Amino acid sequence: MAAKRNTKSSAAKDAGKGAGKDELLKYYRDMLMMRRFEEKAGQLYGMGLIAGFCHLYIGQEAVVTGIQAALDEGDQVITGYRDHAHMLACGMDPNGVMAELTGREGGYSRGKGGSMHMFSREKQFYGGHGIVGAQVSLGTGLAFADAYKENKKVAVTYFGDGAANQGQVYESFNMAKLWDLPVIYVIENNQYAMGTAVKRASSETHLHKRGASFGIPGEEVDGMDVEAVKRAAEKAVKHAREGKGPYILEMKTYRYRGHSMSDPAKYRTREEVDDIRSHHDPIDLIKKRLIEGKHASEEELKEIDKEVKKIVADAAQFAKDSPEPDPSELYTDVLVEA
Repeated sequence: MAAKRNTKSSAAKDAGKGAGKDELLKYYRDMLMMRRFEEKAGQLYGMGLIAGFCHLYIGQEAVVTGIQAALDEGDQVITGYRDHAHMLACGMDPNGVMAELTGREGGYSRGKGGSMHMFSREKQFYGGHGIVGAQVSLGTGLAFADAYKENKKVAVTYFGDGAANQGQVYESFNMAKLWDLPVIYVIENNQYAMGTAVKRASSETHLHKRGASFGIPGEEVDGMDVEAVKRAAEKAVKHAREGKGPYILEMKTYRYRGHSMSDPAKYRTREEVDDIRSHHDPIDLIKKRLIEGKHASEEELKEIDKEVKKIVADAAQFAKDSPEPDPSELYTDVLVEA
Protein backbone atom coordinates (compact mmCIF):
# COMPACT_ATOMS: atom_id res chain seq x y z
CA MET A 1 0.00 0.00 0.00
CA ALA A 2 1.08 3.58 -0.56
CA ALA A 3 2.41 5.52 2.37
CA LYS A 4 -0.04 7.94 3.97
CA ARG A 5 0.05 11.53 2.80
CA ASN A 6 0.55 12.92 6.31
CA THR A 7 3.88 14.72 6.40
CA LYS A 8 6.08 16.26 9.03
CA SER A 9 7.03 19.28 6.98
CA SER A 10 7.40 22.51 8.89
CA ALA A 11 5.84 24.14 5.84
CA ALA A 12 2.56 22.43 6.68
CA LYS A 13 2.36 24.54 9.84
CA ASP A 14 1.93 27.59 7.63
CA ALA A 15 -1.10 26.13 5.86
CA GLY A 16 -3.18 29.13 6.86
CA LYS A 17 -1.04 31.42 4.73
CA GLY A 18 -2.90 30.63 1.55
CA ALA A 19 -2.13 31.94 -1.91
CA GLY A 20 -4.24 34.68 -3.50
CA LYS A 21 -6.54 34.39 -6.49
CA ASP A 22 -3.96 35.09 -9.21
CA GLU A 23 -1.45 32.68 -7.73
CA LEU A 24 -4.00 29.90 -7.33
CA LEU A 25 -5.25 30.39 -10.89
CA LYS A 26 -1.68 30.18 -12.21
CA TYR A 27 -1.09 26.96 -10.28
CA TYR A 28 -4.33 25.54 -11.65
CA ARG A 29 -3.54 26.46 -15.23
CA ASP A 30 0.07 25.28 -15.08
CA MET A 31 -0.81 21.92 -13.54
CA LEU A 32 -3.70 21.44 -15.94
CA MET A 33 -1.34 22.14 -18.84
CA MET A 34 0.99 19.42 -17.60
CA ARG A 35 -1.88 16.96 -17.09
CA ARG A 36 -3.43 17.52 -20.53
CA PHE A 37 -0.02 17.49 -22.22
CA GLU A 38 0.85 14.15 -20.66
CA GLU A 39 -2.54 12.68 -21.50
CA LYS A 40 -2.01 13.68 -25.12
CA ALA A 41 1.51 12.22 -25.07
CA GLY A 42 0.02 8.95 -23.86
CA GLN A 43 -2.43 9.01 -26.76
CA LEU A 44 0.31 9.68 -29.29
CA TYR A 45 2.36 6.85 -27.82
CA GLY A 46 -0.59 4.51 -28.25
CA MET A 47 -0.89 5.62 -31.88
CA GLY A 48 2.76 4.75 -32.47
CA LEU A 49 3.83 8.36 -32.98
CA ILE A 50 6.14 8.32 -29.94
CA ALA A 51 8.78 5.62 -29.91
CA GLY A 52 11.04 4.32 -27.16
CA PHE A 53 10.44 5.05 -23.51
CA CYS A 54 7.85 7.57 -22.38
CA HIS A 55 7.46 8.36 -18.67
CA LEU A 56 4.35 10.35 -17.76
CA TYR A 57 4.10 12.80 -14.85
CA ILE A 58 0.36 12.48 -14.26
CA GLY A 59 -0.35 12.89 -10.54
CA GLN A 60 2.92 14.60 -9.63
CA GLU A 61 2.18 18.05 -11.10
CA ALA A 62 2.19 19.93 -7.78
CA VAL A 63 5.88 19.21 -7.19
CA VAL A 64 7.47 20.97 -10.13
CA THR A 65 4.79 23.70 -10.15
CA GLY A 66 5.42 24.63 -6.52
CA ILE A 67 9.20 24.47 -6.84
CA GLN A 68 9.25 26.63 -9.97
CA ALA A 69 7.08 29.25 -8.25
CA ALA A 70 9.85 29.78 -5.69
CA LEU A 71 12.69 30.27 -8.20
CA ASP A 72 14.13 33.39 -9.78
CA GLU A 73 15.05 33.95 -13.40
CA GLY A 74 18.45 32.40 -14.07
CA ASP A 75 18.10 29.57 -11.54
CA GLN A 76 18.81 26.21 -13.15
CA VAL A 77 16.75 23.05 -13.32
CA ILE A 78 17.85 19.51 -14.10
CA THR A 79 15.95 16.24 -13.78
CA GLY A 80 15.74 12.61 -14.87
CA TYR A 81 13.64 11.01 -17.57
CA ARG A 82 10.14 11.86 -16.23
CA ASP A 83 10.78 15.34 -17.53
CA HIS A 84 8.05 16.72 -19.80
CA ALA A 85 6.29 18.71 -17.05
CA HIS A 86 9.58 20.21 -15.87
CA MET A 87 10.14 21.63 -19.35
CA LEU A 88 6.70 23.18 -19.42
CA ALA A 89 7.22 24.60 -15.92
CA CYS A 90 10.44 26.24 -17.08
CA GLY A 91 8.54 27.98 -19.87
CA MET A 92 9.59 25.82 -22.79
CA ASP A 93 7.26 25.84 -25.81
CA PRO A 94 4.76 22.91 -25.81
CA ASN A 95 5.17 22.69 -29.60
CA GLY A 96 8.90 22.06 -29.33
CA VAL A 97 8.51 19.59 -26.49
CA MET A 98 5.81 17.55 -28.27
CA ALA A 99 7.78 17.60 -31.52
CA GLU A 100 10.80 16.22 -29.71
CA LEU A 101 8.68 13.47 -28.16
CA THR A 102 7.72 12.39 -31.67
CA GLY A 103 11.31 12.64 -32.94
CA ARG A 104 10.66 15.53 -35.31
CA GLU A 105 12.87 18.31 -36.62
CA GLY A 106 10.84 20.95 -34.79
CA GLY A 107 11.78 19.49 -31.42
CA TYR A 108 14.17 21.00 -28.90
CA SER A 109 16.87 18.46 -29.79
CA ARG A 110 15.86 18.50 -33.47
CA GLY A 111 14.30 15.08 -33.09
CA LYS A 112 17.44 13.33 -31.85
CA GLY A 113 16.80 13.29 -28.11
CA GLY A 114 13.24 12.10 -27.72
CA SER A 115 11.33 12.00 -24.47
CA MET A 116 14.30 11.76 -22.15
CA HIS A 117 16.85 14.13 -23.69
CA MET A 118 15.96 17.71 -24.45
CA PHE A 119 17.39 20.94 -23.17
CA SER A 120 17.03 24.72 -23.26
CA ARG A 121 19.87 26.97 -22.21
CA GLU A 122 17.56 29.94 -22.73
CA LYS A 123 15.17 28.60 -20.08
CA GLN A 124 18.00 27.23 -17.90
CA PHE A 125 16.73 23.65 -18.31
CA TYR A 126 19.57 21.16 -18.50
CA GLY A 127 17.70 17.90 -19.15
CA GLY A 128 16.16 15.28 -19.27
CA HIS A 129 18.60 12.38 -18.51
CA GLY A 130 18.04 8.70 -19.19
CA ILE A 131 20.59 7.28 -16.75
CA VAL A 132 19.15 6.81 -13.27
CA GLY A 133 20.70 9.35 -10.92
CA ALA A 134 23.12 10.81 -13.49
CA GLN A 135 21.53 14.24 -13.21
CA VAL A 136 22.37 14.51 -9.50
CA SER A 137 26.09 14.91 -10.13
CA LEU A 138 25.44 17.21 -13.08
CA GLY A 139 23.10 19.38 -11.02
CA THR A 140 25.72 19.60 -8.32
CA GLY A 141 28.12 20.76 -11.02
CA LEU A 142 25.68 23.49 -12.05
CA ALA A 143 25.65 24.67 -8.44
CA PHE A 144 29.46 24.59 -8.37
CA ALA A 145 29.47 26.91 -11.39
CA ASP A 146 27.06 29.25 -9.59
CA ALA A 147 29.26 29.31 -6.49
CA TYR A 148 32.36 29.90 -8.62
CA LYS A 149 30.71 32.81 -10.44
CA GLU A 150 29.19 34.17 -7.20
CA ASN A 151 26.02 34.91 -9.15
CA LYS A 152 23.55 34.17 -6.30
CA LYS A 153 21.75 31.57 -8.43
CA VAL A 154 20.61 28.14 -7.26
CA ALA A 155 20.41 24.79 -9.05
CA VAL A 156 17.40 22.55 -8.48
CA THR A 157 18.21 18.91 -8.96
CA TYR A 158 15.26 16.51 -9.17
CA PHE A 159 15.50 12.75 -8.75
CA GLY A 160 13.26 9.92 -7.62
CA ASP A 161 13.09 7.51 -4.72
CA GLY A 162 14.77 4.84 -6.84
CA ALA A 163 17.69 7.10 -7.77
CA ALA A 164 18.07 7.96 -4.07
CA ASN A 165 19.85 4.60 -3.68
CA GLN A 166 22.49 5.36 -6.32
CA GLY A 167 26.08 5.83 -5.19
CA GLN A 168 26.80 9.00 -7.16
CA VAL A 169 24.03 10.73 -5.21
CA TYR A 170 26.06 10.48 -2.01
CA GLU A 171 29.31 11.51 -3.66
CA SER A 172 27.40 14.58 -4.83
CA PHE A 173 25.99 15.21 -1.35
CA ASN A 174 29.50 15.11 0.11
CA MET A 175 30.95 17.57 -2.38
CA ALA A 176 27.92 19.88 -2.17
CA LYS A 177 28.16 20.18 1.60
CA LEU A 178 31.95 20.29 1.65
CA TRP A 179 31.84 23.43 -0.51
CA ASP A 180 28.37 24.63 0.59
CA LEU A 181 27.10 24.67 -2.97
CA PRO A 182 23.73 26.35 -3.73
CA VAL A 183 21.89 23.19 -4.77
CA ILE A 184 18.42 22.00 -3.78
CA TYR A 185 17.94 18.27 -4.06
CA VAL A 186 14.28 17.47 -4.72
CA ILE A 187 13.45 13.81 -4.19
CA GLU A 188 10.20 13.06 -5.99
CA ASN A 189 9.15 10.10 -3.89
CA ASN A 190 6.31 8.55 -5.87
CA GLN A 191 6.77 5.47 -3.68
CA TYR A 192 7.44 2.81 -6.31
CA ALA A 193 10.64 3.72 -8.20
CA MET A 194 10.49 1.52 -11.31
CA GLY A 195 8.08 -0.90 -9.67
CA THR A 196 9.42 -1.74 -6.20
CA ALA A 197 7.91 -0.12 -3.11
CA VAL A 198 10.29 2.10 -1.13
CA LYS A 199 9.92 -0.01 2.01
CA ARG A 200 11.14 -3.08 0.09
CA ALA A 201 14.17 -1.34 -1.42
CA SER A 202 15.35 1.14 1.23
CA SER A 203 16.45 0.54 4.80
CA GLU A 204 15.85 4.24 5.55
CA THR A 205 12.49 5.14 4.06
CA HIS A 206 12.56 8.77 5.24
CA LEU A 207 14.56 9.92 2.25
CA HIS A 208 14.94 13.52 3.43
CA LYS A 209 17.26 12.16 6.12
CA ARG A 210 19.70 10.75 3.57
CA GLY A 211 21.88 13.85 3.84
CA ALA A 212 22.13 13.80 7.64
CA SER A 213 25.58 12.23 7.76
CA PHE A 214 26.87 15.03 5.51
CA GLY A 215 25.21 17.76 7.55
CA ILE A 216 22.60 18.55 4.89
CA PRO A 217 19.22 19.62 6.29
CA GLY A 218 16.09 18.15 4.80
CA GLU A 219 12.35 17.91 5.25
CA GLU A 220 9.38 15.88 4.09
CA VAL A 221 6.65 17.72 2.19
CA ASP A 222 3.16 16.89 0.97
CA GLY A 223 3.98 16.78 -2.72
CA MET A 224 0.30 16.63 -3.67
CA ASP A 225 -0.32 20.16 -2.31
CA VAL A 226 1.24 22.83 -4.51
CA GLU A 227 1.02 25.49 -1.79
CA ALA A 228 2.86 23.29 0.71
CA VAL A 229 5.50 22.61 -1.95
CA LYS A 230 6.01 26.31 -2.63
CA ARG A 231 6.40 27.16 1.05
CA ALA A 232 8.99 24.45 1.54
CA ALA A 233 10.77 25.46 -1.67
CA GLU A 234 10.99 29.10 -0.57
CA LYS A 235 12.69 27.99 2.63
CA ALA A 236 15.15 25.76 0.76
CA VAL A 237 15.91 28.39 -1.89
CA LYS A 238 16.58 31.03 0.78
CA HIS A 239 18.94 28.62 2.57
CA ALA A 240 20.90 27.88 -0.62
CA ARG A 241 20.94 31.43 -1.95
CA GLU A 242 22.32 32.78 1.32
CA GLY A 243 25.38 30.53 0.97
CA LYS A 244 24.38 27.99 3.62
CA GLY A 245 24.79 25.06 1.26
CA PRO A 246 22.56 22.29 -0.05
CA TYR A 247 19.05 21.40 1.11
CA ILE A 248 16.97 18.26 0.59
CA LEU A 249 13.23 18.30 -0.03
CA GLU A 250 11.49 14.93 -0.07
CA MET A 251 8.21 15.32 -1.94
CA LYS A 252 5.72 12.62 -1.03
CA THR A 253 3.85 12.26 -4.29
CA TYR A 254 2.23 9.61 -6.47
CA ARG A 255 2.18 8.70 -10.14
CA TYR A 256 -1.14 7.46 -11.50
CA ARG A 257 0.34 5.66 -14.50
CA GLY A 258 3.01 2.98 -14.66
CA HIS A 259 6.72 3.72 -14.49
CA SER A 260 6.66 4.14 -18.25
CA MET A 261 4.05 3.52 -20.92
CA SER A 262 5.15 -0.10 -21.14
CA ASP A 263 4.59 -0.77 -17.42
CA PRO A 264 1.23 -2.37 -16.48
CA ALA A 265 1.88 -1.45 -12.80
CA LYS A 266 0.63 -4.75 -11.40
CA TYR A 267 2.60 -4.19 -8.19
CA ARG A 268 -0.22 -2.06 -6.75
CA THR A 269 -4.00 -2.29 -6.67
CA ARG A 270 -6.49 -0.30 -8.71
CA GLU A 271 -8.20 0.59 -5.42
CA GLU A 272 -5.02 2.23 -4.15
CA VAL A 273 -4.66 4.39 -7.26
CA ASP A 274 -8.34 5.33 -7.22
CA ASP A 275 -8.11 6.35 -3.56
CA ILE A 276 -5.23 8.74 -4.26
CA ARG A 277 -7.02 10.17 -7.32
CA SER A 278 -10.22 10.68 -5.35
CA HIS A 279 -8.78 12.19 -2.18
CA HIS A 280 -5.35 13.68 -2.96
CA ASP A 281 -5.33 14.84 -6.59
CA PRO A 282 -3.26 18.06 -6.75
CA ILE A 283 -5.42 19.71 -9.42
CA ASP A 284 -8.69 18.89 -7.69
CA LEU A 285 -7.26 20.33 -4.46
CA ILE A 286 -6.54 23.71 -6.05
CA LYS A 287 -9.85 23.64 -7.91
CA LYS A 288 -11.63 23.17 -4.58
CA ARG A 289 -9.74 26.09 -3.02
CA LEU A 290 -10.55 28.32 -5.97
CA ILE A 291 -14.26 27.57 -5.82
CA GLU A 292 -14.63 27.57 -2.04
CA GLY A 293 -12.66 30.83 -1.84
CA LYS A 294 -14.96 32.31 -4.50
CA HIS A 295 -11.92 33.06 -6.68
CA ALA A 296 -13.41 31.33 -9.73
CA SER A 297 -16.56 29.56 -10.84
CA GLU A 298 -16.90 26.12 -12.38
CA GLU A 299 -17.55 27.77 -15.74
CA GLU A 300 -14.40 29.91 -15.52
CA LEU A 301 -12.31 26.85 -14.73
CA LYS A 302 -13.89 24.93 -17.61
CA GLU A 303 -12.88 27.79 -19.90
CA ILE A 304 -9.26 27.49 -18.70
CA ASP A 305 -9.38 23.76 -19.42
CA LYS A 306 -10.72 24.47 -22.90
CA GLU A 307 -7.88 26.92 -23.61
CA VAL A 308 -5.30 24.46 -22.32
CA LYS A 309 -6.69 21.61 -24.42
CA LYS A 310 -6.42 23.78 -27.54
CA ILE A 311 -2.76 24.59 -26.82
CA VAL A 312 -2.04 20.89 -26.35
CA ALA A 313 -3.98 19.90 -29.48
CA ASP A 314 -2.06 22.51 -31.47
CA ALA A 315 1.22 21.14 -30.10
CA ALA A 316 0.25 17.63 -31.19
CA GLN A 317 -0.63 18.89 -34.66
CA PHE A 318 2.64 20.82 -34.86
CA ALA A 319 4.50 17.63 -33.99
CA LYS A 320 2.65 15.63 -36.64
CA ASP A 321 3.30 18.28 -39.30
CA SER A 322 6.98 18.74 -38.46
CA PRO A 323 9.27 16.68 -40.74
CA GLU A 324 11.57 13.95 -39.52
CA PRO A 325 15.22 15.02 -39.15
CA ASP A 326 17.42 14.89 -42.21
CA PRO A 327 20.00 12.05 -42.06
CA SER A 328 22.73 14.71 -42.02
CA GLU A 329 21.64 15.52 -38.45
CA LEU A 330 23.50 12.38 -37.37
CA TYR A 331 26.70 14.39 -37.68
CA THR A 332 25.62 17.56 -35.89
CA ASP A 333 25.89 18.32 -32.16
CA VAL A 334 28.41 15.52 -31.74
CA LEU A 335 31.16 17.75 -30.39
CA VAL A 336 31.00 21.30 -29.12
CA GLU A 337 34.15 23.28 -29.77
CA ALA A 338 35.02 26.04 -27.29
